[in-house]
Amino acid sequence: MSGLASDDITPWLPPDELALVRSKVPMIYVDIVPVRVDAVGLVEQVGLLLRNPREGGILRSLVSGRVLYRERVREAIVRHLEKDLGLLCLPQLPVAPQPFTIAEYFPTPGAGFHDPRQHAVSLGYVIPVDGECEPQQDALDLTWFTPAEATDPALLAEMVDGHDVLLRQAMAHVGRLW
Repeated sequence: MSGLASDDITPWLPPDELALVRSKVPMIYVDIVPVRVDAVGLVEQVGLLLRNPREGGILRSLVSGRVLYRERVREAIVRHLEKDLGLLCLPQLPVAPQPFTIAEYFPTPGAGFHDPRQHAVSLGYVIPVDGECEPQQDALDLTWFTPAEATDPALLAEMVDGHDVLLRQAMAHVGRLW
């Protein structure tokens, strides 16, 4: 079976239709931890974005976004990495992309990860990037941290939407949590 042409993917619903769907159906997302790895594949650096989240202020986040209708998960991963880190980030997707975790976001506080807009299910990935990475679109900055720095409680406290939990899970998954 051949891949879908990019014009076969429905990009976005109008805001009123999206709000209706969000109120009725769980949305599928990807949460991505971009990393730099050494020659044997050990994570040396973790890339975290600085954003202006929905609630205001400035907080750190992972690369994250929706999977579009008729879009493969691996295509969504590449699209969101390029959207946030630039077209030259050169992500290295594994042959069989298995998430390291699945996170459930609920509009109700205290019911797991929280997203006031919707019920969402997010697939978490650690993806090496080899190219030039620059913050794009609504990302204010991109900073590279060592795994120890990235999992420091003070830095984790700067993260939005439960991304601190996902980052700790990602570092444990790749054997870099101290």
